Amino acid sequence: MTNSTDAPSLYAAREPIFPRRVSGPFRHLKWIILIVTLGIYYVTPWIRWDRGPSLPDQAVLLDLANRRFYFFWIEIWPHEFYFVAGLLIMAGLGLFLFTSAMGRVWCGYACPQTVWTDLYILVERWIEGDRNARLRLHRQKKLDARKIRLRLTKWAVWLLIGLATGGAWVFYFADAPNLLRDLVTGQAHPVAYTTMAILTFTTFFFGGFAREQICIYACPWPRIQAAMMDEDTLTVGYREWRGEPRGKHRKAEGAENLGDCIDCMACVNVCPVGIDIRNGQQMECITCALCIDACDGIMAKIGKPRGLIDYLALSDEDREKSGEKPRPAWQHILRPRTMLYTVLWAGIGIAMVIALFVRPEIDMTVAPVRNPINVTLSDGAIRNTYDIRLRNKHGDARQFNLSLNGDPAMRIALEGTPYTSVMVPANATLLQRVYITAPRGSSAAAGGLANIRFWVEDLSNGERAFKDSTYNGRGTQ
Repeated sequence: MTNSTDAPSLYAAREPIFPRRVSGPFRHLKWIILIVTLGIYYVTPWIRWDRGPSLPDQAVLLDLANRRFYFFWIEIWPHEFYFVAGLLIMAGLGLFLFTSAMGRVWCGYACPQTVWTDLYILVERWIEGDRNARLRLHRQKKLDARKIRLRLTKWAVWLLIGLATGGAWVFYFADAPNLLRDLVTGQAHPVAYTTMAILTFTTFFFGGFAREQICIYACPWPRIQAAMMDEDTLTVGYREWRGEPRGKHRKAEGAENLGDCIDCMACVNVCPVGIDIRNGQQMECITCALCIDACDGIMAKIGKPRGLIDYLALSDEDREKSGEKPRPAWQHILRPRTMLYTVLWAGIGIAMVIALFVRPEIDMTVAPVRNPINVTLSDGAIRNTYDIRLRNKHGDARQFNLSLNGDPAMRIALEGTPYTSVMVPANATLLQRVYITAPRGSSAAAGGLANIRFWVEDLSNGERAFKDSTYNGRGTQ
């Protein structure tokens, strides 16, 4: 009978991974993407963009207080949230497209978790040394002054990076120079300090300690990617038919029967998630291609052709085994599945661009006041009340005139002014109460529901917009 204490645990403690430094084209590409993406993230809030005296001059700003999103020359209002929804749909389709064509390239090159983890590993390598030095330090049981100094230095730099990450994030939601001054002087809103503290901690923990655990356990994409990939997807793989059987290439009996793989473990030692790509496709693999750089370097040293580990498609395996060349990469990328994703992605993008350029600079919404539905005046006329919200998207105040299409006998009046026009501030909305009155004896006053159309005209340039509504006469009482 098996003792219950001998039962295997369902939990396996994390084994720290210390990737070895590697050089090659894919590693260089990852450095370029890291510099570009982090540069965009940290620098963007400080870019200025002149929109006039009444608007913020920050190029990219999520102005939650005024419910606006500014992106250089583009301004998104709350009722235009469909632009944000369109961008999210495009991001999803783009992820499907790249995964279908080349596997998890987003995860391996541009995912924030990957980018910040790369940066944290770089700092760790600068301070503690390359893989062997970090392994020795990790296995050292004695907590001496050197180990304490190295760990505290590394953690301090990690915290500074996390603080810069959280600081850059809050700068997207308020004017960056003013917010920085308020943060330094202690006058910023508590929400800003709280947000920075949360992002500092999460960046420090995710990039410094959790690392591949976030990709394996917290991120849902590894479990979804299989539905996006097929045998024609280009992804990082091992040419088993060429590499097996593995073994050291020494001048001994039987060495000539060995494959190209010398079992040097270079591909495993550089892997940021600690897997062996020679065991086949695995959920943990983020296709960062560092194993390709490592293996190509070893192949060059032993005089073998590169590509033992490479971006390859399963559909080419039989061709390569028979000595034929694999199909060109473009044939794997340009296939019905990826072209469908591309057409959908481009179609949404084109539709959004068209909608962006044809949207009017003035707009209005009309809401009939239902309590009461209508009012009978002393002269027998029937009056309906409407709340009209006028939007002026121009950078200066504009005079808007309101008019009505419907029964010619109807009269329009604006609350608070004897005129039918009103001044709307620059880049703002104005809520105006409007009264529509049908005289006694008119068809509108005696009938039921009648269709009417409100028109608003910008008196400075003649631009117009309209909204349809209904008028309730006496017949509805």
